[in-house]
Amino acid sequence: MSGRTILIAGGSSGIGLELAKDLVADGDRVILTSRSRERAEEVAASLGGSATGVALDVSEPEGIAAQLADVGRLDGLVLAAIERDANSLREYDIARARRLVTLKLIGYTETIHSLIDRLEPSVETGIVLFGGRAKDAPYPGSTTVSTINGGIDGLMNTLALELAPIRVNALHPGIIGDSPFWEAKPDGVVSGYESRTPGGALATMTDVVDAVKFLLFNRGVSAHSLDVDRGWRIT
Repeated sequence: MSGRTILIAGGSSGIGLELAKDLVADGDRVILTSRSRERAEEVAASLGGSATGVALDVSEPEGIAAQLADVGRLDGLVLAAIERDANSLREYDIARARRLVTLKLIGYTETIHSLIDRLEPSVETGIVLFGGRAKDAPYPGSTTVSTINGGIDGLMNTLALELAPIRVNALHPGIIGDSPFWEAKPDGVVSGYESRTPGGALATMTDVVDAVKFLLFNRGVSAHSLDVDRGWRIT
């Protein structure tokens, strides 16, 4: 047993859930969050006694401190709560753009602010912020997504400086072929991206989990922005 306790914001589904499963299997304790308390508690129960579920909505920053009030000492924090938004300039939706900016740039920051007195002030403690490859691989409608994912690197740098010796890193997944989002795409969509990926296979959720653990636990790594896309950017 490692004795570590890691909070995963957005840990009730997708990559966050895969990370929670992996950490529990390694002997860590996990606090996972969902907007729905019922969902968070249900998923945590399915992982056994080493997991706890907490309701948290990072898109509503004013409520974050109260939602996290009962969380105890932490050895790590992963901010994997995300939303996807195709918001083109010709049909620009201000409300959707504001929500996404708030969720990642303000919500992530307020989550850390609310927990800072419970994060061990040690180089052993890691924080991982989730961005995405849209930061430098834009697509039609990605203006807000690309902007905030670029902003994640700026946030990472200032937090790594201000919170040291706590380490802060950023992870930017590309197209993750076996994630629920991409597996649900119509036939031919994923294979089209595979054909453009060196080696002919997309990155997997296991690849992302391994990358998160590297950033979270390697004591020599801070203020590092890591892409996980199996080299897709070079094609």
